[in-house]
Amino acid sequence: MSKDNRCGWVGQDPLYIEYHDTEWGVPEYNSRALWKKLTLEAFQAGLSWITILKKRENFRKAFAGFDPNVIADWGADQVENLLQDSGIIRHRGKIEATIGNAKAWQNIENAQGFDHFLWRYVDHKPIINAWASLSEVPAQTPLSQQISRDLKAAGFKFCGPTIVYAFLQASGMVNDHLVGCPARELRG
Repeated sequence: MSKDNRCGWVGQDPLYIEYHDTEWGVPEYNSRALWKKLTLEAFQAGLSWITILKKRENFRKAFAGFDPNVIADWGADQVENLLQDSGIIRHRGKIEATIGNAKAWQNIENAQGFDHFLWRYVDHKPIINAWASLSEVPAQTPLSQQISRDLKAAGFKFCGPTIVYAFLQASGMVNDHLVGCPARELRG
């Protein structure tokens, strides 16, 4: 893929390039994988995404392979252990939210499937935008605001509309690869 045509946020870091070219915007339909992506987006709040990418393997180990069925049973001891783990973002609120979000995920998963809950907002097919420049891409949309409200009503935390929009982009529910980016055509 030509580096000149990639989305402008990618930069030169090989980890970022690999993420952009092979993961970002690929439609994800697996409930657990969607929960993982939302969890990582929540941890990214206030930080750069490259920070999360570099720590992603540490997060996987620290959070039981991103198994919400395991994490939902965690309590104060696990929170304290995670606060000592220098391989992850040690933010008490985000760690506690992850545990609560695992419980909320279980409720949605058991009722209708977390994948269905999310994909129904886009009629089970990606929204394909046609942005020509990064300055056109919104930080949030009415859709991300609605999903954020609904996730919060279901018990989720750290899922504001900006986090949710980044999640929609990452999980392929919204294709925001810029016009001219080779990955846009692969996802559309």
